[in-house]
Amino acid sequence: MLKLPFVAALLAAASLAACAQTPPPVAAAPAPAATAPAEARAPVTILVSIDGFRPDYLQRGVTPVLSRLAATGVTGPMHPSFPSKTFPNHWTLVTGLRPDRHGIVANRMEDPADPKNVFTMATDDPSWWNGAEPIWVAAEKAGIRTATQFWPGSNVPIGATRAAEWPHKTQGGTRPSDWQQYNEAISPTQRVNGVLDWLRRPADIRPRLLTLYFEAVDTAGHRFGPDSGEVNEAAADVDAAVGALVAGLAAMGQPANLVIVADHGMAATTSERVVALDKLADPSLYHVVEAGPYAALTPTPGKEAAVEKALLKPHAHMECWRKGEIPARFHYGRNPRVPAILCLAEDGWQVLPTTPTQPQAGGSHGFDNMAPDMAALFIANGPAFASGRTLPDFDNVDVYPLLRDLIGLPPAQGIDGTDAPFRGVLKAQ
Repeated sequence: MLKLPFVAALLAAASLAACAQTPPPVAAAPAPAATAPAEARAPVTILVSIDGFRPDYLQRGVTPVLSRLAATGVTGPMHPSFPSKTFPNHWTLVTGLRPDRHGIVANRMEDPADPKNVFTMATDDPSWWNGAEPIWVAAEKAGIRTATQFWPGSNVPIGATRAAEWPHKTQGGTRPSDWQQYNEAISPTQRVNGVLDWLRRPADIRPRLLTLYFEAVDTAGHRFGPDSGEVNEAAADVDAAVGALVAGLAAMGQPANLVIVADHGMAATTSERVVALDKLADPSLYHVVEAGPYAALTPTPGKEAAVEKALLKPHAHMECWRKGEIPARFHYGRNPRVPAILCLAEDGWQVLPTTPTQPQAGGSHGFDNMAPDMAALFIANGPAFASGRTLPDFDNVDVYPLLRDLIGLPPAQGIDGTDAPFRGVLKAQ
């Protein structure tokens, strides 16, 4: 009689042999996965600033992307506001107000209400910026998410108050939902990638209005002059960055209305074309707040008459006015931050505290905003715009109402600009 352990072992062996001889059942092939439909993305608006880019730079054969966007979209000569400086005009582009009204009247300012508090291009104290509401604040209040890859003032909480004592904490105010602190070391490629990364987000945290800023063309223009090879090289580099932006948008299927602008143009300057203030008046009679294509001066208390006698008369290559007598076409001089005396140089000349001691040649801006070489780039391209249209010249205060149209905000009241120049080139949305 077989013992039970032996029988169990024999049955197990037989079972294994049967499994080895019987092929395993064939698994059914999985059903093909359904292809997920591509997301239908609504157009976004991207405001791009190329600092110091004159419209005629497009004719130099170094900007194939920008030239194509201009040819297949909308372009035209745009006049900056006076003074044709960086910070006043960037703030005008996003507020629709001229500098005299929005309060950023220069790159360097002093305020009689707070003489020790000097504004420079690094100032983020909201008290300097609170005179106007930029487009991203209006958009955020309306529930439209915004993001800024640099723009003067975009790091400031608009409407906030700032503590006088260190660490100068701010209370209240509105910033874009996403923003980057300006840093020149961040390359054009990194800036473009930052914008594209924001647009890769889920729809609920994806911005609908974005800004992007490039300073290289302006820097080259200052250092080497507007007709230099260095300016051409900088323009080509920025053109490539804009090309990467366009390609990245296409790759993700993101339609975009691009509004590409400059804040001002650039004029050639040299140390041989200088009006030296100290040769016209004793420097003890006045304080120079800002100098260059124009000089803004505050007379020493009690010396107003002496300063006016020295400066408010005909001078070669320069004209000076009391702030209340600046020609009306400049729309400048009512703001308390505009100093008492303004001296404007002839295009290509400079008004400096003294004669330069070393030969210098390069470029500058801040001249008469209607001077041809102060004209600023404007290109608009995207689903909202007609193709192949050239506009008559217009003022940069008109860009802000255009942006409101593009993102669906109602017309703003009490601004200096109008969307009238663009009504004939905007498609029905």
